[in-house]
Amino acid sequence: MVLEKLKKPEDIKKLNEDQLKILAQEIREFLIEKISVTGGHLASNLGVVELTIAMFLSFDLPTDKVIWDVGHQSYTHKILSGRKALFDELRQYGGISGFPKRKESPYDAFDTGHSSTSISAGLGMAQGRDILGQNHFIVSVIGDGALTGGMAYEALNNAARMKKNFIIVLNDNNMSISENVGGMSKYLNGIRTDVGYNDLKRCVNHTLEKVPLVGAPLIDKIARTKNGIKQLIIPGMLFENMGVTYLGPVDGHNIKELCKVFREAKKVDHAVLIHVRTKKGKGYEPAEKNPSRFHGIAPFDIATGKPKAEKKHPDYTDVFAKKICELAKADRRIVAVTAAMPDGTGLKSFAKRFPDRFFDVGIAEEHAITSAAGMAAAGLKPVVAMYSSFLQRGYDQVIHDVCIQNLPVLFCIDRAGLVGSDGETHQGIFDYSLLTSIPNMSVCAPKNLWELQDMLEFAVRYDGPFAVRYPRGQAYRGLREFRAPVEYGKGEMIFEESEYALLAVGSMVSTAEHIREKWKAEGRPCTLANARFVKPVDTVLIDRLAEKHDKFVTLEENVLQGGFGLQVTAYIHQHYPHIKVLNIALPDAYVEHGNVSKLREALGIDSDSVVKKMKAFFGGSDERTS
Repeated sequence: MVLEKLKKPEDIKKLNEDQLKILAQEIREFLIEKISVTGGHLASNLGVVELTIAMFLSFDLPTDKVIWDVGHQSYTHKILSGRKALFDELRQYGGISGFPKRKESPYDAFDTGHSSTSISAGLGMAQGRDILGQNHFIVSVIGDGALTGGMAYEALNNAARMKKNFIIVLNDNNMSISENVGGMSKYLNGIRTDVGYNDLKRCVNHTLEKVPLVGAPLIDKIARTKNGIKQLIIPGMLFENMGVTYLGPVDGHNIKELCKVFREAKKVDHAVLIHVRTKKGKGYEPAEKNPSRFHGIAPFDIATGKPKAEKKHPDYTDVFAKKICELAKADRRIVAVTAAMPDGTGLKSFAKRFPDRFFDVGIAEEHAITSAAGMAAAGLKPVVAMYSSFLQRGYDQVIHDVCIQNLPVLFCIDRAGLVGSDGETHQGIFDYSLLTSIPNMSVCAPKNLWELQDMLEFAVRYDGPFAVRYPRGQAYRGLREFRAPVEYGKGEMIFEESEYALLAVGSMVSTAEHIREKWKAEGRPCTLANARFVKPVDTVLIDRLAEKHDKFVTLEENVLQGGFGLQVTAYIHQHYPHIKVLNIALPDAYVEHGNVSKLREALGIDSDSVVKKMKAFFGGSDERTS
């Protein structure tokens, strides 16, 4: 086996053309085998095997730097950079990440997890290289889908100012840029990277500049004539007009051709973009036929491509998907907006039933939110469905375009709280803190699937900015008998006793239920209340609890700073200074990847950990834990 012979990253440069082809096949087999066990991003990684091999052949890594946009397609990069033996623990707690991590390897030049960032990061690294007088290459790899993100164009606009080499690789796996025309474009690509051609072009311009009166107009006329011809035969004129040299398209599965175009790109003394055409899921038929389903996949059966564990009960996304369609059927003003996540957010069924009222804006969260604000101003009821970690990218728009105008935009925030194996960049642990600081915003979180339905029904009628936040995974089916009508800013009493009061919100209500059972098993009375609203906090409920309880525990799946618990604590300390309050929340830290249950235990928010904290805190210790 060729792959087994690679003991060091530089060993790949000793392989011949036939061995490189075998290596690509062996890497695909390795990825399919390992991801079928651990889960992970499969289709995107199968599509960039040859591209990654070509970069390891063409560049001196890690001296040269490769920045992967999003980063979920970096598995081959990790294999070739010496981490193959660690793939049994890919995305597992304590194992290697599914994304580039600088702390994990010097070959990982920049941490990435969200889209459209690699050109900006690469440009910054290239500028740092130049200021420090260094001479290595910087390569930013970006997918065609990421070009729907405005940040990529902001970076391209600035990349045109580069006076030294900076390479951008556009990984086009969905024909989003029109096909080039025949051999003429290949000829022009070659001649425009030729040193002699570029020297001649500079000499001609320099000479004409010295000609009085007619020199400058003549240079402009030549340039416009040349660009007009190129416009007809080169699809990359968008990039050329921004001042970035365009090369391609190149077959992204032809290692020889890729290495050739990298050699040409390295000659350019400014920013250059290489257009690479790849096939997502290449080499595994189920992934080739359905790349979206194999984008991020749980453990699966290799022979069939089907998940090993069948879903027995609906998850919160399923509940949202069904309910929002029901509400949209009754109210034609309801429209749905998402940022390249119709499947992940559950809006695929909405898109099929109400195609004229569904808007997928691509990877453009800022635009999604402001366009929703415009729809609301026009009299519609926009529902913006996003993952918690992606909502962060449109925070200014939430403040500036939605909340200042007090517009009725409903934010349905999926994957809130701990999400597990995708790690720091995807954990949805900041949204309470971010949203509750904004005037006019209201925030709530359901305890179970029925409460999510009720909150959505309430939220679409509310005349102002509103956020409903729910976690990843199977929807909780307990506490069904407790279904008080949703009232604005009002919590819900579930079990009322005395002395100890558990005040939980969202996913932590089910945890609090288990805590109460364990606490009562030791003979201690315990009340459980469901806060429901994080903003506004139900102070009437707190007042009621304060009558018979002198020990409070707040529980939330959000960071402590700026979250629910500190709001409650501030109110209690102001009005009931004798009451002790223990805040259970996530630490002021980024949470790594791993199984959610293991993460909850490690972070001290599972029921056993909370019971221990309660005993320590209320047993006389003055040290507060969180």
